[in-house]
Amino acid sequence: MNERWNLDPIYKGFSDPAYVQDMKTLEEKLQEIAAYSEKLRDGCDPLVTLKEGIALQEDIYQLISSLLIYANLRQSANTRDPEAASQMGRIMALYSCVAAPKAAFEAWASALPELMELVEKDAFLQPYTFMFANIKENSRYLLPGMGEEIMAKMSISGSSAWSDLQSYITSTVPVMYRGEKTNLPTIRNLAYDPDPQVRKDAFEAEIACYERIEAPAAFAMNSIKLETLTDCQLRGYASPLERTLKQWTMTKQTLDAMFGAMQEYMPKFRQYMKCKAKALGHENGLPWYDLFAPMGGMDTKMTAEDAREYLVNIFSRFDKELADMVADAFDNEWIDFYPRDGKTGGAFCVGVPAIRQSRVLTNFDGAFTDVVTLAHELGHAFHNYCLQDQRPLNQDYSMPLAETASTFNECVVMATAIQDAKNNNEKLALIESQLQDATQIICDIYSRYLFEESVFNNRSDSFMDAPALCNLMTDAQKRSYGDGLDENCLHPYMWVCKSHYYGPTFYNFPYAFGGLFARGLYAQYEKEGESFVPKYKQLLRTTPVAYAEDVAKVADIDLTSKEFWRAGLQTIADQIDLFCSLVAAGE
Repeated sequence: MNERWNLDPIYKGFSDPAYVQDMKTLEEKLQEIAAYSEKLRDGCDPLVTLKEGIALQEDIYQLISSLLIYANLRQSANTRDPEAASQMGRIMALYSCVAAPKAAFEAWASALPELMELVEKDAFLQPYTFMFANIKENSRYLLPGMGEEIMAKMSISGSSAWSDLQSYITSTVPVMYRGEKTNLPTIRNLAYDPDPQVRKDAFEAEIACYERIEAPAAFAMNSIKLETLTDCQLRGYASPLERTLKQWTMTKQTLDAMFGAMQEYMPKFRQYMKCKAKALGHENGLPWYDLFAPMGGMDTKMTAEDAREYLVNIFSRFDKELADMVADAFDNEWIDFYPRDGKTGGAFCVGVPAIRQSRVLTNFDGAFTDVVTLAHELGHAFHNYCLQDQRPLNQDYSMPLAETASTFNECVVMATAIQDAKNNNEKLALIESQLQDATQIICDIYSRYLFEESVFNNRSDSFMDAPALCNLMTDAQKRSYGDGLDENCLHPYMWVCKSHYYGPTFYNFPYAFGGLFARGLYAQYEKEGESFVPKYKQLLRTTPVAYAEDVAKVADIDLTSKEFWRAGLQTIADQIDLFCSLVAAGE
């Protein structure tokens, strides 16, 4: 089993004749769509013109996705790869040329009084019914004339460049730990080390390294958020949050129901953290460096081969199709496993439609949490797998629903692992690991939402330097974690290391959505058994072509009701009670 992914099935390099030809074809298609958009000003047959526009967009989407995904994967594996960075810039510059013709197409299409009737009656267009309904709904936010192309081109040297800077400085900043130089992904992995002194020393080394990069990170943050505010003002959105919700096809009513239920359960999470703190010898809540401290008797390290066998075995109990795809990911070099200097931190999965596969990046060090992370990312891969027969423009799903399959995979793994636990000590380790994750998607995600809300509220009037951003971060953590954390040991630099902040939208709350939504789905699976699996796959296939609320209805769920979200949170509360009883029994 190779330690690194194999990108050759996409392209064998930037000089690969297939890559060169696709770049040439893309340039030709861009000329075609520019000429096509000019015809929209003349009288034309609506049906023929609609079909021609969609066909062109499909061709361009397929080319762009292959070219850009390849360059992005190359750069993620090695942020010092100058050729990858150069090619990404070139592709993005070309792709920006789509913005104006696409905007012209959408403005023209949305003005057709018979648009939806034409779409619903034509076999070629009918799969795009949801897309066209959104085009009609959102047409009022389009920028006139060359506005869309200008914004797209400016973002290349604006928000996209600032985001690339954050990725570069966090992946290359040297970290001094116990007299030796290491990197940020490696030092952050030590937060899970069983040795308390290692965790504390690693945390202090991590915090110290941010002082070297806090200034450029602050400039990146301020610039990206100001660009977002400007974009919203020009388009007529009331706020970045309104834009986010419309782009992600979910309602504010759903978001409010979810956050309202989360706020009700915050005291329960603080109970868990204080119980853990006491067990670890802390009197005033958990210091940040012990948030991920392992407890119980789950200290065995796994190799990548062990992880393959473990995950394939567990998913075989749920669904053969999922288990086979997981085995394929390990056996056919979809995964880049281990941390190294210059490699992007964290973990992600990218679907590669052209080869009907995905690619997964992790920073695996063998801990059980890393196995769960693999399961999470392979859930994304399975979501991509379920969409492989969708039309090209129907293969992207909104961020809130993007975490459904990934978090559902976590539920499958953790439920099986807890059930198979050999003793209370191992059960404690597994439950505590799951509560760590639950605390992240509830308390930490809520703190990130509060932080980002504060950043947007302040950015209109002022530039926030690093100390100001650190203050906003710790204030958000206090409001979310409360007395569950030791207020004298928070993480003021979380805004530096999390790439989620360095985009135009509220990227964080989908993790809470996905975590609670998946728990609700898993609870239904436990009730319905095998008969639930086809319904689950259909739900995943529906994610690109329906509003979040309608996707949930496939599984008979009402997202606008607090009761649904409370039900998911109560499953976590029950685990907290079990955790506290296991800790008390072991004292």
